[in-house]
Amino acid sequence: MMEIRGLAYIVAESTNLDQWSVYAKDVLGMMATPAGDGTLHIKMDERQFRFQVQAGSKDRYHASGWELLNKAAFDAALKALDDAKIAYELGSAELCRQRCVQQMAVLFDPAGNRHEVVWGFKSDFKRFASPQGVSSFVTGDYGLGHTVLPAPDFDVTVAFVRDVLGFETSDIYNFKPAGDAGPTVRIHFFHCANGRHHSLALAEFPVPSGCVHVMVEVENMPEVGRAMDRMQQGKVQLTATLGQHTNDRMTSFYMKTPSGFDLEYGYGGAILDWEQHIVHEFTAVSLWGHDFTIGRVEQPA
Repeated sequence: MMEIRGLAYIVAESTNLDQWSVYAKDVLGMMATPAGDGTLHIKMDERQFRFQVQAGSKDRYHASGWELLNKAAFDAALKALDDAKIAYELGSAELCRQRCVQQMAVLFDPAGNRHEVVWGFKSDFKRFASPQGVSSFVTGDYGLGHTVLPAPDFDVTVAFVRDVLGFETSDIYNFKPAGDAGPTVRIHFFHCANGRHHSLALAEFPVPSGCVHVMVEVENMPEVGRAMDRMQQGKVQLTATLGQHTNDRMTSFYMKTPSGFDLEYGYGGAILDWEQHIVHEFTAVSLWGHDFTIGRVEQPA
C-alpha cells in the first residue's frame, strides 16, 4: 500500500489544443503555455502545470497523477506493488521529462482508469499570474483538487483504490436515478494524506469522456461568480447550476471542458481531521442548488 499525498495533476487528450488554451485562460483564469513537446501546460499555482493537455484523436480524460512524498516513498510503493503482484510500468525518461517528475509508475485500475504515481516535481517557481485576475487557487498541501472517475466494475475498483493506492473512504452515496423503487448506483468518496474531503471518487457507471468531473477550488465566493460570468461570456456549456454539496460543503457550479468531461469550480471545501471523521452515507447530493438536469445525462458525484 502506498501513501499518496494528493492529486498532483490530470492529463487530458484533445483534438484542439487552441480551444483548451482559450478555455483555460478566458474561462478558468489559468495560464496556458505550449510546452514545446506537443502538449499544453495549464498553470494554476507555482507548479509548471496542474493540467496537461496532449494532442490526440479524441477529446477525453487520459490520466490522474498522484504524488508521493519522496524517492523512499516511491520505492516503498513499488515494493508494495511487487509484493501484491500488481502490474505496473515505469515511466520512460521521456515521459518523466514531459510530466516534469523524477520517476513515475503507470498502472490501471480494474475499470481501466490510468493512474500515474510520481515523485519529485521539477519546479521553476515562476509566479502564477492569472490572465483574469483570479487571486489564487487552493492547492499546496491539498493537491490540485479532486477527480471523479467511472468504475462500472465497482467493487473490484473500490478494493483497488483502497488496498493498492491506499485511499480511505470519506463517505458514500447510493444514488437512485429512477427513484426509490429503481436500481441503486453507488458513488464512493476517498481521501488520501491531506485534509481535503476527497481527492478521488468512483462512480458506478461508464462515462464516454473517461471522467465524470475534475474539481478546482478558489479562495473566495466572488471568484466563483466571476468564473460563472466568464463561462456565460465564452458560451461554455453549464452542466450544473450553482449549489452547495452536503458532504464536502463546496459551493460550486459545473461546466463542460473541451475534452468532454465536466469541471467543478468551487469555494469553501471542507478540510477534515481524519482521526475524528465518521464515515457516513448521505442521501442528498446538495444542501441547495446543483441542478444536474441542465444539459447532461451523466449523474453527479
